[in-house]
Amino acid sequence: MRKFIISFNWLLVFSSLYIAGCAPVQPWERGTLAKSQMALDPYPMLNTMRGHNYGSREAAASSGSSGGGGCGCY
Repeated sequence: MRKFIISFNWLLVFSSLYIAGCAPVQPWERGTLAKSQMALDPYPMLNTMRGHNYGSREAAASSGSSGGGGCGCY
């Protein structure tokens, strides 16, 4: 019974900390929180160009595709 009380107390402590971390965000605060550094892909155009370059270099390795030298050199 004592183990149950101790674990229940820890559960209360962690759940109160978890709930305290959640806060509603007002619409005018969202622009401040929506930084480009926080995006999953902060540079989408750069990554698209790198993917295109990599694909064109490695295209010769697969059959039925055109373009690229296939060496994978940069």
